[in-house]
Amino acid sequence: MSTSSSADRVPKAAEGLRPGLFEAREALVAGGTSGIGAAIAEAFLALGASVLATGVADAEIEAAKQVTGLKGARFAKHDVRDGDAVQALVGALPRLDHVVNCAGVIRRGQELAPEGFADVVDINLNGSMRVCAAARSLLADRGGTIVNMASMLTFFGSAAAPGYSASKVGVAQLTKSLAIAYAQDGIRVNAVAPGWIATPLPQALREDPGRDAQIRERTALRRWGEPAEVASGALFLSSPIAGFIIGAVLVIDGGYLIT
Repeated sequence: MSTSSSADRVPKAAEGLRPGLFEAREALVAGGTSGIGAAIAEAFLALGASVLATGVADAEIEAAKQVTGLKGARFAKHDVRDGDAVQALVGALPRLDHVVNCAGVIRRGQELAPEGFADVVDINLNGSMRVCAAARSLLADRGGTIVNMASMLTFFGSAAAPGYSASKVGVAQLTKSLAIAYAQDGIRVNAVAPGWIATPLPQALREDPGRDAQIRERTALRRWGEPAEVASGALFLSSPIAGFIIGAVLVIDGGYLIT
C-alpha cells in the first residue's frame, strides 16, 4: 500500500476520478521518474495505488524522490534495453495490476544514422514489448491493464526523428496486436498519443520562439499541454470505467491532429 492517503492530495490528473479508485492495486510506471511518466505515477499514488517508478539514471531517480507528489512511491534504476534486467525487475514483484510504458527517448538528427535509429527503436518500441511480455503472467492473475505511449509522430513523419516516428507507429500497432493477444488473459492493452506537452523532452522547441509559435498556432487550444492532462487519459484507460476498451490509441493533443 502507498504510505500517502488519496485524501491527502488530489493532483489535476486525478480530479474527477473516485478517491481510492486504485486502492490495493500495484502499478509499474516504466520511465516514471520524470515528465509524463512522473505525472502518471503521481496520479496513481493519489488514487491509492502502490507505485514502482523506474528511471535510467541515478540523478533522475534522486530528483524524483524529492517531488512531493511522488512521496510513497518506490523507485528502481532500470534500462528497458536489457531484457534480463526487465525480467528480473518484473519477476520480483509479488503482484501487478497496471503497467504504463513511458520509457522513451528522441535524438533528433542522430536518428538519421542507422545506429541512432536502431537505439531509439530499441528503447521506445522493443523496450515496451519487453516490459509487456515480462508482465503478462502477473497481469493475467489480476485482470490487469497496460497503457503504452504513442505520439503525434505516430501519425506524422519527422525529418529529424525518423527513429522516434517509426518507433511510435510501432507502439500503436503493438498496442493493437497485444490487445488481441492478451484479451484471452483478461488484460486490457491501450495507448495514449500525446501532442505537444510541456516536458523536458521538447524543451528546446519551447525555447525557440518560431517553433513555439508554430506549435501553438497549429494546436486548436493554442497552448502546450500539461503532463497531468496526459496522465488523466492513462488513468482512465487503466480504470474500470474503460472496461470495454482495448486496442485504442487515445489522442490527447489539444486539437493538433485535427487542424
